[in-house]
Amino acid sequence: MSIQQTLFAISQRQRRFASWVTDVLVYIVVLNLFVEFSDAVVIDSFWISILTAVLLKAMLDVIIGFEHRVAAFFDAHEGTTWKAGKFLSAWVILFVSKFLILEAVDIVFGDEVELGKLLDIILLVLALMLARGLFARVYRELGPGEEELIEADVPRAFWPEGTRGDR
Repeated sequence: MSIQQTLFAISQRQRRFASWVTDVLVYIVVLNLFVEFSDAVVIDSFWISILTAVLLKAMLDVIIGFEHRVAAFFDAHEGTTWKAGKFLSAWVILFVSKFLILEAVDIVFGDEVELGKLLDIILLVLALMLARGLFARVYRELGPGEEELIEADVPRAFWPEGTRGDR
């Protein structure tokens, strides 16, 4: 393996670690912006906001993973009914998950964290997911493009996931 190929080889564990670190940091920022600018969201300390971000990251990963598995089940079938079932199930999962998030935060942190009412938690989770998506998109755009990888003679098997031109 050449030096250029080695530079682009990232293990699955490294990718998972980087995902967790960046997502938790993004979640900490978003949570604390909500604390700063929304009266409905109250977190007693910065340390508790870090722990809340970790809990939210873990819960959102599980929820989104479950939603993707359910969607894959519906995608395996053809027809309008299956397509409608996919969208209905995704909506139900994502809607019900907000109640699960509220309950888990209440169980773990009690009075130290108040994420507001249903609308507040929906807005918070949307902001978390949008910020995470924006961060991931900027990261991918800053990465090497197809031309740079071809010029460096890096085989496609070693291209980083989400490489521009590899979509």
